[in-house]
Amino acid sequence: MRSFFLTCSQSRWLREQAPRYGFVRRTVSRFMPGETVSDALAAAVELREQSIGTVFTQLGENVSDPTEAEQVTVHYLDVLDRIRSQGLHTEVSVKLTQLGLDLDPELCYKNLARVIEHAGTRSVVWIDMEASHYVDPTLTLYRRAKLAYPNVGVCLQAYLFRTAQDLASLVPLGAAIRLVKGAYNESPEVAFPRKKDVDENYFALAKQLLGDEARARGVRAAMATHDQKLIHRITEFAASREVSKDCLEFQMLYGIQRGEQRRLAQEGWNSIVLVAYGSFWFPWFMRRLAERPANAVFVIRNLLAT
Repeated sequence: MRSFFLTCSQSRWLREQAPRYGFVRRTVSRFMPGETVSDALAAAVELREQSIGTVFTQLGENVSDPTEAEQVTVHYLDVLDRIRSQGLHTEVSVKLTQLGLDLDPELCYKNLARVIEHAGTRSVVWIDMEASHYVDPTLTLYRRAKLAYPNVGVCLQAYLFRTAQDLASLVPLGAAIRLVKGAYNESPEVAFPRKKDVDENYFALAKQLLGDEARARGVRAAMATHDQKLIHRITEFAASREVSKDCLEFQMLYGIQRGEQRRLAQEGWNSIVLVAYGSFWFPWFMRRLAERPANAVFVIRNLLAT
């Protein structure tokens, strides 16, 4: 099922046709509050009332025109202004291919730097990780940005064999790291094919993020998972090492495991929700179903309701 959803995410025909169907749009609305930044802001205000923080991301990737990359950059500058105007502490997360990485790494870095500078030192700008062939260029730009700015973080994917080594190289920088399982269709030559192995590697990486060196370096550890078993293992490990709840946060997607998001916040953990918006949602949505095939049940229910 996971392979099926990942294959769908790469289909241009499905990307163009699927949004025309009401049951598809109804299903997507479960996982994103709407297509506009105004929808995202309204969701952030509601989540703040539950002591849950937010990170915004505009859906889209692989722009093919410098003008489009400029438009995305200006969009994020405007979003940061709107976040401030509403008194929110919301952060933003960007895809480098949306800022022009495929066109020119230097152009991409300049656009990224503009967003980071506009965010201000108290607001981290997160860099999403994309497919495995983007890991090296992404980390190259991240390291460059980290040397210039304190307020930039990066995503690492637990299903890749290389991630333990990447994490070890980033800890000395005092990096802000969001750890995810991974949601692209990767070869077994570069990624763990079995969920069990991905879960175990995730836990090993989480322990590394919460280790003595990482804490001494000021690493920001963001565990981006909806897996309740993993969350329980991580919180137990943190408690056993007397890791302060301020040193650990959990990031989840809007609409997934809402009860768990509230529970973590009520227990004093930093609970953060990634709020996605925009019209380019089909590939993202398919990858979310691939990450958590149980969500396909929700799709089937909407299909039967048509």
